[in-house]
Amino acid sequence: MRAALLSVGSELLRGDIVDTNAAFLARQLSGIGFQVCRVEQVGDDLEDLTTAFQTAMQRAEVVLCTGGLGPTQDDLTREAIARAVGEEMYLDDLLVQEIETRFASMRRHMPASNMRQAMVIPSATAIPNPNGSAPGWYVRHNGCIVAAMPGPPSEMQPMWREWVQSRLEQLLPGKRFMLALMTFGLGESRVEEQIADLLNRWPEVTIATYAKEAGVQVHLTVQAATEERVAELGRAAEAAVRERLEESIFGTGDTTLSAAVGELLDRQDRNVAVMESATGGELASMITDHPGSSRHFLGGIVAYSRDVKQAYGVSAEIMDRHGLVSAQTAQSMARACRDAFGVAAALAVTGIAGAESVEGKAPGTCYVALSLDGADTVREIHRPGSREISKHFFAQSALDLLRRRLLREETVDA
Repeated sequence: MRAALLSVGSELLRGDIVDTNAAFLARQLSGIGFQVCRVEQVGDDLEDLTTAFQTAMQRAEVVLCTGGLGPTQDDLTREAIARAVGEEMYLDDLLVQEIETRFASMRRHMPASNMRQAMVIPSATAIPNPNGSAPGWYVRHNGCIVAAMPGPPSEMQPMWREWVQSRLEQLLPGKRFMLALMTFGLGESRVEEQIADLLNRWPEVTIATYAKEAGVQVHLTVQAATEERVAELGRAAEAAVRERLEESIFGTGDTTLSAAVGELLDRQDRNVAVMESATGGELASMITDHPGSSRHFLGGIVAYSRDVKQAYGVSAEIMDRHGLVSAQTAQSMARACRDAFGVAAALAVTGIAGAESVEGKAPGTCYVALSLDGADTVREIHRPGSREISKHFFAQSALDLLRRRLLREETVDA
């Protein structure tokens, strides 16, 4: 079954923003069994948009659109779909109430312009949007499905996962099983190399790798005639991938390293604190990005300068002898953090996120250290690139160091 993607907004054509929505939806559609036959960006012009929808609906059974659902005059997706299917829009009173309620919950008055977001057509079902004011549209017309979703990824992706995806899966023949395994510590080429013999082992199973910000994701898609066969193949494929990648796998779906670490800490009734230099607080931010982090996270210190490090207990002798960016200083930071907070686990990060060498070490050099129950571990890593990329990878590497140690201790205890 074919699918087409339309990304709406003149800002896309100007290059003001990058169209990440199309890439996300193309991966999602391909993963569940659709053939993506068209991807197009269209500006905020009613005639162009109408033509784009008409063309897409002629070429594909499913059309997904993102953007153009806002309250302003140049948000024209609703009007374009209405024209493309030859229907008149009308104001849905229930949607008006829902949008008004959302504004009231923020203690704000709903502007009159937001009434545009409560417009629908007879063939459209409004898609709930708990993360924004713009409902989506799910349109059935002459054997074609058109799903229009908001442009902001923080609104579009939950709408896709919680509402649109399951309905589209029902359109496909046969039975399906999908699973995404998240890994960290191995590059995409290395992951593919380790599972290479599995890629064509089962004709009904598709295995693919995708490099993501959080690591490398391994997608398993099984399509077979019966649920029993799907379940059998799914179990076999997942077990084989896990056997190859072992502890590099930290979770499924969109699980983050911080969530995986938090679950381990809670399960083992342990807590953690951090002392950061190169990451500038990003490690602490990651740890607190998911609910329940207060159960295991005590606090953090951003010790960016030598004086601050020393003030919080990092050995001046070690810093003078080995430098601020060194395995020994990272270890001293972890121990100082452990002593300051009285925690079971203390993480430390020191490195070079900038573009210039420091103390004779290349940009992208970093040392992450862990002090866990009195035993210290230090890892040297290298991730040159932009400051943002380096900081993010440094923080992830620290979390991964803790995750692997906690996993091994569970294995020993078992």
